[in-house]
Amino acid sequence: MTEKNPAAPAEPGLQPLPNIPYPTLLRGQPALVTGANSGIGKAVALGLAAAGADVVVNYVTNPQTADEVAHQIEALGRRAIAIRADVSREEDVVAMFSQAVKHFGTLHVVCSNAGLQRDSPFDQMTIEQWNTVIGVNLTGQFLCTREAAREFKRRGVVETVSVAAGKIICMSSVHQEIPWAGHANYAASKGGVMLLMKTIAQELAPYRIRANSIAPGAIRTPINTAAWSTPEAYKELMTLVPYKRIGQPDDIARAAVWLASDAADYVTGATLFVDGGMTLFPGFTTGG
Repeated sequence: MTEKNPAAPAEPGLQPLPNIPYPTLLRGQPALVTGANSGIGKAVALGLAAAGADVVVNYVTNPQTADEVAHQIEALGRRAIAIRADVSREEDVVAMFSQAVKHFGTLHVVCSNAGLQRDSPFDQMTIEQWNTVIGVNLTGQFLCTREAAREFKRRGVVETVSVAAGKIICMSSVHQEIPWAGHANYAASKGGVMLLMKTIAQELAPYRIRANSIAPGAIRTPINTAAWSTPEAYKELMTLVPYKRIGQPDDIARAAVWLASDAADYVTGATLFVDGGMTLFPGFTTGG
């Protein structure tokens, strides 16, 4: 067997992808996913539906794509509703949760996924760029997880449905650990998500409410097309990924389904890194 250089680039498309059916673990557990009309959020919404959940598809722009996701969920035999809400606005979030609970009766799973970037060198970053990213990526997670906690505590445990009163999944990033020059606002927001999640997990655990995060690495989504859309860019990206393939949105969806299920009942306050080893400091495989 030829020895591999773990720090070398990799050709796109050479690694096989898993093709495993979703287990039906979430039947009777309505879920809400923010930013669910594209990318990771769309995959998580579809994954939760494949696992048995009815799903609220949150969006803030492009209502037609949100409706398309809702129709895909319905094609899986689940119920779906698309609700517009800007997660950085308290009144939008409160109204969204009220509409979701009215429609489905309750929620059992909330995935706070909506996020964005406004990149800039640090000394040129505007207060608008800072506030926009912090508003959606961090304040938005606070508002959505707060409303989730209120609903879960109101309803309590229904053991015929789940042994937990509710499951909160925060979408973080490898950049809660890895500094990212030119993205100070984004990295700060994800570092904040990490401690927000841990703190609410600690506080809500006695109510049998679980809170965890998923930290994606390099995932093939529209937000980072420039990093993987050409063979040259892909090879360069793979120098940062020991597993030598880019992640797919479905990789994140499968992690979300597990965290939302009773199979993960003793897991709370944890960050699950889904990154092909990006946080393993691959630059040290041949040095240090």
